[in-house]
Amino acid sequence: MEGKNIFITGGAGFIANTLIQRLIEKNKITVYDNFHRDTLTGSGYANHENITVIKGDVLDFDLMCASMKGANVVIHAAGIAGIDTVIKNPVSTMRVNMIGTANALEAARVNGVSERFIDFSTSEVFGSMAFKSSETDETVSGSAGEARWTYAVSKLAGEHLAHAYHTQHNLPVVTVRPFNVYGPGQTGEGAIQIFIKKALKNEDIYIHGDGNQIRAWCFVDDFVECIFRCLDNDNAVGESFNIGNARAVITILGLAQTVCRVLNSSSKILFQDALSADIALRIPSVEKSTEVLGYKAQVDLEEGILQTSKWMKEQMLVS
Repeated sequence: MEGKNIFITGGAGFIANTLIQRLIEKNKITVYDNFHRDTLTGSGYANHENITVIKGDVLDFDLMCASMKGANVVIHAAGIAGIDTVIKNPVSTMRVNMIGTANALEAARVNGVSERFIDFSTSEVFGSMAFKSSETDETVSGSAGEARWTYAVSKLAGEHLAHAYHTQHNLPVVTVRPFNVYGPGQTGEGAIQIFIKKALKNEDIYIHGDGNQIRAWCFVDDFVECIFRCLDNDNAVGESFNIGNARAVITILGLAQTVCRVLNSSSKILFQDALSADIALRIPSVEKSTEVLGYKAQVDLEEGILQTSKWMKEQMLVS
């Protein structure tokens, strides 16, 4: 992409920062974020001549709408995530993920965003048993009041609204469902980055539940490559895509063991009670993204762990 005006909500975050690295030299980027989590400041891009940084909340429609003026492309990556955060702040989770998405969509409509609106949903819309789930599989709302489904339902509501804006207002929406994205720059919660941080210090690693939960892990560079294909391919408009690495499948216990082995760590692996209802199985079908976008994940798990640990070591030296 060249010569675009790109507006990124949650632009100070982990995935957005990886996007910015690849977009910044040939495009103008507006970062819109409340900086609750901040990967941008330490990345070296915050003061780049092609970046405008606006500290704002997605719940502030007027500010977001005014800030989005002139954008060709909107990447809506803002949202509340992480089970610890969701448990502590279920109201904020629902408001930010639903009302914030509604505000971003309406601001895009008002501003005549003509090329793309990328909406970040979640793989958790498939419920607790998601084996090779395709984009047309039924989504699950879960029991009311359970923290896990508070998050999933809020993201699913945003996804439905995004597609409604495409249908009714012809907004060029694409929805992406990330399956366990990790890598350099990750902040906040996330099993791999927590395990790596503990392993590098030879500290105890704690697993919530019995460790038999199965996940497919997607390295951030692979995820971002698929986002670029969504931005570039007109066949993506009006569609949802699962984005993940169906090869990098492992239990949570196996992941902790692999991190310790790859990093030659002496960390002990210990178990704690589960925080909430858990996802037993989460593996995507990526056939649609392969067929429509030509997407195929390249980075396997051990290589991803090594790249992430290299970045974390550098951060430890800086701090």
